[in-house]
Amino acid sequence: MRLHELKRPAGSRKKAKRKGRGIGSGIGKTGGRGHGGQRSRSGGRVRPGYEGGQMPLQQRLPKKGFNNPLKKEKAEVNIKSLNLFEEGTEITPQLLLQEGIVKSIKNGVKVLGQGELDKSLTIKAHSFSKKAVEKIEASGGKAEVI
Repeated sequence: MRLHELKRPAGSRKKAKRKGRGIGSGIGKTGGRGHGGQRSRSGGRVRPGYEGGQMPLQQRLPKKGFNNPLKKEKAEVNIKSLNLFEEGTEITPQLLLQEGIVKSIKNGVKVLGQGELDKSLTIKAHSFSKKAVEKIEASGGKAEVI
């Protein structure tokens, strides 16, 4: 059997119902919409969440949580991702951005201590975790706060 010999199974393609095409079709005149009312009209429907004038569920439930508009977010970098740099390189936030390790600097760069660092590097960032500083200094590098 070849691809051009394939046929659809019988009855798999059903013709669409043509509503409102005369009384003899069985769905003529009102086209299955009934006699009058909001849902019989074109575009006639209630918006999502509308409960017929009753106070909607999303308004009955209490508000929860808070988003601080003044929150300062920092771009986070784990030390395992710094292994791709050469031995003795001075790593700055601009270099991380240029290499694509961070997508944006935001309100600074924080170096986190996940993974291992195999090379001695001088890392300049806005903040460091304690574990990151320990691992950087253990590998013979320096952690400098900008």
